[in-house]
Amino acid sequence: MQKRRIIAILIAFVLTIAVTAMWSATTIERDGDPDANLLEDAGSLAGDVNENGEVTKKKGGNKIARIFTAPFKAFGKLFKGKDDRLQRMTESDVAKFESVGVERVDDSRYPDARKVSTSGSAKQHLESGRAFLHDGRLNEAISELSTAASLDPRLGEAHNLLGVAYTQKGLQDRAKQSYERAVKVEPEDAQTLNNLGFSLYQNGNYRAAIDRLKRAVKLAPRDERILNNLGLALCRVGKFEEAYKNFARAGGELTGNLNIAKMLERFGREEEAIKYYEGARRIDPHSSIALRRLADLYQRIGKTQESETARNELAALSAEANVALSGK
Repeated sequence: MQKRRIIAILIAFVLTIAVTAMWSATTIERDGDPDANLLEDAGSLAGDVNENGEVTKKKGGNKIARIFTAPFKAFGKLFKGKDDRLQRMTESDVAKFESVGVERVDDSRYPDARKVSTSGSAKQHLESGRAFLHDGRLNEAISELSTAASLDPRLGEAHNLLGVAYTQKGLQDRAKQSYERAVKVEPEDAQTLNNLGFSLYQNGNYRAAIDRLKRAVKLAPRDERILNNLGLALCRVGKFEEAYKNFARAGGELTGNLNIAKMLERFGREEEAIKYYEGARRIDPHSSIALRRLADLYQRIGKTQESETARNELAALSAEANVALSGK
């Protein structure tokens, strides 16, 4: 009887952990900057890029898989031994890559990772680091790129890609330092300035971010990502009208109105957000995004008639779409 009671308690305990972990898995925010994600969800480019113009993001993995594996991971953590090392790189790990004398990088995901030596030129280590970075093998990438930067401190690409790797590792301070070194080497490179600006933005240093991003815009006045990053930073210091101008330069007036409205709504400035959603509706009366948000926001501030009008227009658009689909 006692044994059955113990088993029942254990089962109940495991189920509780499983339910909690599954809830957590479904409520975890996406990787990356929330403001940049907000713009990217609407089709606008934002964030930092590598030297090939590719956006750098942390790998989020399959959400459904995370939901179903979360209970087992949570339960396993209760009994994890000291030999089960985490893959996250720490500041002490980074110190290993600060000098040329690095011999090896351990990453539990790649137990057969090849040794990294200091033989070869800085350019060879740069290309090796670039390849590792492309494959998502961040520890090896950091080691190779650190070696390249140590062998040739004037190699701006090595510092820039090192910043990208640190960003993907979540080491924002290290990323900022690498981007700063890259900018010193290449002060007139728009993408390097953008990366530094966005890194400063992520660290909460908004005014410094604006300074670097404005310099980047002068060098690349039509770069959508840089303009959007500048808009995000301007929002953070309350310069919403100037932010709108940059969003509009990046993606047009409709997108500019929608992006600034989303940011204002994010900051709880609902009546100001309504103004820009109405601006989007004037440009495109069929904008379902603007109508949907207007219906919700008007309802929230007690303007039920305006809310109902927006809902009716949205319903009419939906009906037209259904008719068009059924006619095909």
